[in-house]
Amino acid sequence: MSRLFVIALSAALLAGCGAETATTAATAAAIKKQELEQGQKTMEQMQQKIGESMQQMQQSTQRAAD
Repeated sequence: MSRLFVIALSAALLAGCGAETATTAATAAAIKKQELEQGQKTMEQMQQKIGESMQQMQQSTQRAAD
C-alpha cells in the first residue's frame, strides 16, 4: 500500500514540475514578445526622427541656395 502511495506521490510531483516548466516557458515567451514589440516601437521612433532630420537638412539646403 505504501509503495502505491509513493508512486502516486512521485507521479503528482512530476506532473507539477511539468506544469511549472510550461508556465515558465510561457512567461519567458511573453517577456520576449514584449521586448520585441518595444524594440519595434523604438526603431519606428528612430526612423521617424531620422526622417524629420533629413527634411530639416533639405529645407536648410534649399534656404541656403535661395
